[in-house]
Amino acid sequence: SNMMDRGHYANERVAYITRVQSFSACHRLHSQSLSDDENKRIFGKCNNPNGHGHNYKVEVTLRGKINQITGMVMNFADMQLHIEETVMKSLDHKNLDLDVAYFANNVSTSENLAVWIWDSMATRLPPCMLYEVKVYETERSAAMYRGE
Repeated sequence: SNMMDRGHYANERVAYITRVQSFSACHRLHSQSLSDDENKRIFGKCNNPNGHGHNYKVEVTLRGKINQITGMVMNFADMQLHIEETVMKSLDHKNLDLDVAYFANNVSTSENLAVWIWDSMATRLPPCMLYEVKVYETERSAAMYRGE
């Protein structure tokens, strides 16, 4: 009989699962390392002292073996709980620069936001399971981080 029918290869199958989450936050693009003029030149209207808001979209992707019994890499409900605890509680309806300590010293770009989300998620997940964090600042602009 065909070995595939007996699930012989099932424990070797690696899959990627992605959960999408939206949140709203405001920020100001401003680097402490630059003069006010340089900040204005580099960040333009995004350097507005009072900040501006975005409806962000985050895609978190995990990588793992498909469990032979459950057929899952991870239950989406569990994944959602991890995202809720890290992303939503810390970022939703926040001022990124004032409410998240990391952004006191790091410009709150999509790139740095992806790194912050990665670091926060990584502490809650089994080692090497987190594969990618993608942050959409607008529908047309996204930054992606893979832990490098």
